[in-house]
Amino acid sequence: MRRVEVGVGLVGTGFIGQVHAEAFSRSAVASVRAVASRSADRAEAFASQWGIPAWQTDYRELAARPDVDLVCVAAPNWLHRDIVVAAAEAGKHVVCEKPLARTLAEADEMIAACRRAGVKLMYAEVICFAPKYVRAKELADEGAFGEVYLVRQSEQHSGPHSDWFWDPGLAGGGALMDMGCHGIEFTRWVHGKPLARSVSAEVGTYVHHQRTVADDHAIVTIRFEGRRVALIEVSWAKPGGADDRAEIVGSKGLTYADLVRGSSLTTFSDVGYGYAVEKAPDTRGWTLTSVDEVWDSGYPQEMDHFARCVADDTVPRETGEDGRAVLEIIYAAYRAARHGRVELPLQLTNEEAARPPFEQLGTRHPDDA
Repeated sequence: MRRVEVGVGLVGTGFIGQVHAEAFSRSAVASVRAVASRSADRAEAFASQWGIPAWQTDYRELAARPDVDLVCVAAPNWLHRDIVVAAAEAGKHVVCEKPLARTLAEADEMIAACRRAGVKLMYAEVICFAPKYVRAKELADEGAFGEVYLVRQSEQHSGPHSDWFWDPGLAGGGALMDMGCHGIEFTRWVHGKPLARSVSAEVGTYVHHQRTVADDHAIVTIRFEGRRVALIEVSWAKPGGADDRAEIVGSKGLTYADLVRGSSLTTFSDVGYGYAVEKAPDTRGWTLTSVDEVWDSGYPQEMDHFARCVADDTVPRETGEDGRAVLEIIYAAYRAARHGRVELPLQLTNEEAARPPFEQLGTRHPDDA
């Protein structure tokens, strides 16, 4: 019997919207029926580029379309809550880009809205779908490393691709908020998603003082229940393009996974060239050129999985609750950077939960201490 095709409404026409459009174009289950952007010109051009039948300037109109089953949120962080709630109230399933929300209060509203509507809220954590990382977890799950006690993950480059990332009021934080969410969820996933018990962190602004008050480098240590540990390092301050690696260590073995090296061309160019996903602002000189960066990063696998969860009414690998758990750890990490190791679960007032994670640092940055 032919599988029911899932109609997708895509909100956002920027960098990640382009990536998601390509990802859905590779799915045998999903079909993007409409795209929404606040700019009519951008929405129309995007629809033409990807062969999308309709475009809108209001995400509420997109969510109300009868041919849309799944709304994909590829918009900036500060819009996540409103788009997800509107989609849920329209009776549509939702997949939301990382981080789930700017605040825990927003995350709770999003989860509650989807529960009330009886729709799925899926969390787009792409590295849990990247082939190298998936294979590494499979080895861990089959016992190749014995008892896994340590998972490391790092993602580092020279800075984000859009100006709003540099404003912690809009983004919720800096490099830790932007990329720490990747490593936190990857380490949770490999460890089997245990409860986090404590968090320690070093967070600072080392290179980009003139551009942002937010952090551009962070190192986070998480202690989970069951004597399991995670170490995450992220940076907007490292030159030379994207560097994305993981390590899983157990009592009887270990593995290293590098998403960039080992499957790329080693390229030199005087004039530079374009990337699909790569964060390098300038591709002149020596670079590592991916053969199929969207696939190697896991985006087509991720979006196909979520579409199949809608079609088959199955539980997704990554849920809104996972996104919230990641956000709570980010809150703890920012707080730990100021006050030392923080125990979990956090005990936050309503006012604290409504403030972005970066504000947990207090009125002064740790570099000023």
